[in-house]
Amino acid sequence: MAAKKIHLGIIGLGRAFTIMQPTFLMDPRVEIVAAADPLPHARAQFERDFAAVVYEDAEQLCRDPDVDVVYIASPHQFHVAHAKSAMVSGKHILMEKPMALTIEDCNQIIALAKQTGAKIVVGHSHSFNTPILMARQLIEEGQWGTVQAIHAFNFTDFMYRPRRPEELDTSQGGGVVFSQGAHQLDIIRLLGGGELHTVRAYTRQWDPARPSEGFYTALLTFKTGTLANITYSGYAHFDSDVLLDNIGEMGQKKDVAAYGQARRFLQNELAGRTEAELKAERNYGGRYYRPPALEAPPYHQHFGHFIISLRHADLRILPNGIEIFADEQRIFHELAAPALPRKEVIDELYGAIYQAQPLIHDAVWARGTLEACLALLESARENREITLQYQYPLPGQGRGLHSDSPVSP
Repeated sequence: MAAKKIHLGIIGLGRAFTIMQPTFLMDPRVEIVAAADPLPHARAQFERDFAAVVYEDAEQLCRDPDVDVVYIASPHQFHVAHAKSAMVSGKHILMEKPMALTIEDCNQIIALAKQTGAKIVVGHSHSFNTPILMARQLIEEGQWGTVQAIHAFNFTDFMYRPRRPEELDTSQGGGVVFSQGAHQLDIIRLLGGGELHTVRAYTRQWDPARPSEGFYTALLTFKTGTLANITYSGYAHFDSDVLLDNIGEMGQKKDVAAYGQARRFLQNELAGRTEAELKAERNYGGRYYRPPALEAPPYHQHFGHFIISLRHADLRILPNGIEIFADEQRIFHELAAPALPRKEVIDELYGAIYQAQPLIHDAVWARGTLEACLALLESARENREITLQYQYPLPGQGRGLHSDSPVSP
């Protein structure tokens, strides 16, 4: 008997899809059967690549009987409506973070998932990455004691990639907090056990032409007493990948001679076009689009630097393993190169749908990450510490599966 497959319908053929495309194509558990996108050139590219059904409207895709899982990769502001359409039509969901932009919208999604029985996996977040999961395993084994503090920082060119107007409008989910902070916060929550308690943060907007947060730094506490400090800059100056042997976020070696290419591309290619038009040309089916290589990267994906301070060791997370600095020894746990990119996302999705395995990155978990993002912004805006309400431990850390969690604490 042939193994079951995920029959995947895609809403949104933008950058998120182009990054996930190799995973979908290389994983034998996935079959792409349909897509929806408002851009004609994206739909035409999809028809050429997959000989599959395309729709202009997301609701039409959700009603397609050949689709059993909907991948929601539309802009942030459409996630709630698209999730509701998918669940009402009896589909399971793989959704890009953030799940929504308000706690109220998260609660609606959680309630409808309970009502319909839909499985929801929210990602890709870099907390799926194998080195992060390995670090969590080492923490749970307890050899080095309990987590005392988590330290994270990342410096990238995020703010100088072509943006649609809403991507530079914080009220619509723009800036680095919702898109990039969600990665860091998801990771520290996983490493720290899930239950953040307080957030004290500062944000900055250093370029008037990019009117949203491009930098943040924050101190967070967990209910266990664990501390975390996180910093992110998207202003395309220092590249923190130089401290990871120039291994980029996607697990590939970087060309150091290409430094500054984000700013140069934006300056040189705009001429007479909007950034939204330029972004569309870089995305799937656009003039600058190039099909991805269908091969695994040499290293695991990462999201900058993470050091976990345990009672008897510091763990340094790297794209190829975990470095342990213990009381009297230094150990390196090497990881084999990935078999295919982002396989961990399909592992969790497939396991939940077909193997009755518990979810980590479900809707309740995603609400906790969004709450932390919102608290980071609120703390910076109001110059005070924010106490969190929608935080829960990981499965096996004091409560049952996330799907059994209440809609509110």
